[in-house]
Amino acid sequence: MGRICLAVGTATVVVAGLATNAQAATGTLRYFDVSGQEFRINNPPDSVCLTLQVRADEIANDTDKSVSVYLGPACNTFVTTLAPGHAVSHVGGPQSVRFIG
Repeated sequence: MGRICLAVGTATVVVAGLATNAQAATGTLRYFDVSGQEFRINNPPDSVCLTLQVRADEIANDTDKSVSVYLGPACNTFVTTLAPGHAVSHVGGPQSVRFIG
């Protein structure tokens, strides 16, 4: 009986862990290059480093989760964290972001 409970408990932890990793922010991260062209990431995943298509001159977080902004393309050189509904401009041309889940 103890082994069955352990197996069920382990399976529950694995399933719960997978469900947490699969979550995403709801909404859109919008970012703009220096000429004002808009780029979008819809419903971005949590805790995944996302490389932007261009260096961002402005970033607008129109999602329900906070996002960390980084200068480097691999989520290195932290710049700032944007709360839901906030935007930032002219912070050195960030190249990647990670949503905080």
